[in-house]
Amino acid sequence: MKIWIDADACPRVIREIVFRASKRLRIPVCLVADREMPTPGTSLVTAVSVGRGGDEADDYIIHQVATGDLVITADIPLAARIVEKGATGLDPRGDLYTSDNVGERLATRNLLYELRSGGEILGGPSRLGAGDRKKFVAALDRWLTKRFKGPQPYGEGR
Repeated sequence: MKIWIDADACPRVIREIVFRASKRLRIPVCLVADREMPTPGTSLVTAVSVGRGGDEADDYIIHQVATGDLVITADIPLAARIVEKGATGLDPRGDLYTSDNVGERLATRNLLYELRSGGEILGGPSRLGAGDRKKFVAALDRWLTKRFKGPQPYGEGR
């Protein structure tokens, strides 16, 4: 089991939550980005810098991810590919991507992209708030609990 982070757009606070869980539970984590990413200085956390291109980080993750792994990403097309490979996707806002919901999320994402391109709506998602962080911690905890068959607290501030 490994946790992958699509790190180009993942908020620092979410990465730090994952690092704490990694340290406590001895789970390897890999940050994948199109630039160098700082790591907390433990052998459990590695970083891979891929070329600067539209989907290079996504392609790297898809080629490396295995069934049972977790990928932290807000990229819905990547999430669809992750679910197809048998891994789990988790949005930094705490929403799990599943085979039941990823198709609908992808369709909604595509519609919003078209509306933004046409100037019919402006802006993107709101900033990550405290409620989003709590939802992420809860979702990560549920996923980890399923893997370890017991509660493994590690949340924010611990």
